[in-house]
Amino acid sequence: MKIYGVAILAGCFLAGQWFGNMLGVWIDVPGNMGGVAFAMFLLILLNEKMKKHGYFDSESEKGIMFWNAMYIPIVVAMSATQNVKAALTGGWVAVVVGIVATALCLLLVPALSRLAGKKKLDLDRN
Repeated sequence: MKIYGVAILAGCFLAGQWFGNMLGVWIDVPGNMGGVAFAMFLLILLNEKMKKHGYFDSESEKGIMFWNAMYIPIVVAMSATQNVKAALTGGWVAVVVGIVATALCLLLVPALSRLAGKKKLDLDRN
């Protein structure tokens, strides 16, 4: 059933939030540090393990796919609530981290492309 997929996702989200809060406490930062990322990583691991053992049917997967489509708008809404003005006036660390992260991602695109392998298109065939 689709509801099982949503329940698995909700459980992963709650566990991810807990891990993110614990990481924040551990490094002495008042806030959640990567809770959504922990949740998605846990969901991927759990999803693969359940598929491998045959516990996951296509209807349950539809519940997860529904929230997969909602993931980007949720992340955008979450980032819109962050206080960007306070981050910029508090120092240039946020700007430097953003620039470095973006540059590293851009540098990794060719490497990831090579890892994925290029498929040669045969345009001469009809």
